[in-house]
Amino acid sequence: MRGGGDGAARLGISLRTVRRDVDRLRELGYPIAAPKGPDGGYRLAAGTVLPPLLFDDEQAVALTIALQVAATGTTGGLADDTARALHTVGQVLPARLRQRVGALSVTAVARPTTAAAEPVDGGVLLALGSAVHAREILRFDYGPDHTDGPARHAEPHHVVTWDGRWYLVAWDLDRADWRTFRVDRITLRPPHGPRFTPRPLPGGDVATYLTGVFRGAGGGSADWPCRGTVLLDLPATTVARFTRDGLVEEIAPDRCRLTLGSWSWVSLAAAVARDDAEITVVGPQPLTDAFALLAARFTRTATCRAAPVTRPASDE
Repeated sequence: MRGGGDGAARLGISLRTVRRDVDRLRELGYPIAAPKGPDGGYRLAAGTVLPPLLFDDEQAVALTIALQVAATGTTGGLADDTARALHTVGQVLPARLRQRVGALSVTAVARPTTAAAEPVDGGVLLALGSAVHAREILRFDYGPDHTDGPARHAEPHHVVTWDGRWYLVAWDLDRADWRTFRVDRITLRPPHGPRFTPRPLPGGDVATYLTGVFRGAGGGSADWPCRGTVLLDLPATTVARFTRDGLVEEIAPDRCRLTLGSWSWVSLAAAVARDDAEITVVGPQPLTDAFALLAARFTRTATCRAAPVTRPASDE
């Protein structure tokens, strides 16, 4: 607000009312500065505590839904903090909004995994984010069973979340290469080191880099390292229902072309074989070789009988 008189004119109220409302906001905890001079007026400043926040109906609903998703998609301390925040917001919602939000209960269901994601300390996330923003070299121990050995040194570039886990994308100074560290395995060794000039990330952006890392193609490309094309004796609509990131093209009512990628040629052949249909390989040759390798392996498996399990003699 440029000035008290200007604010009063814009709001259609008296200057006295403006001053009284500002005093009331300060009592509620809003840090409002009043610079002196002809262009002074009032300005909302940053304070030491979080003041009451005002949201319109749409913002309040969006915030509540986001907290519901976050509460079910995180573990450990972050999940507890998110659940408490959701409870706090729910307590102050007007009745009309509480009914709207209560009618929409959102649960984020993660894909089944062999091991649940380890809890992440919110303080560690804040420290990593601060180092990324300040461009300061990090010193930390890494791994669940790290010893008192030398600390790792890395230039932090991004803190990201992928499939329920938190990662730090950084340039490892000791190995002179890019690395992706799990945040739950990082134990920081403060203080941070000197500032650095960020290096260009392979692939141009963090999404491309990380997708390439987890697909086995390296950080320079988000594509799979192995990609091939086959013809399947199945309707395109049937194959498309079970194909996440492949290209399915209809050739005939009961025949389609499938282009798919994977981290190896053998895994690609196995993925195509899951469709349980006659297969014709269009290319490339390594995919044909992978099918031949699997055929030989499966033949050996089908004709090989497991040795009988003998029970050791008892001492009794």
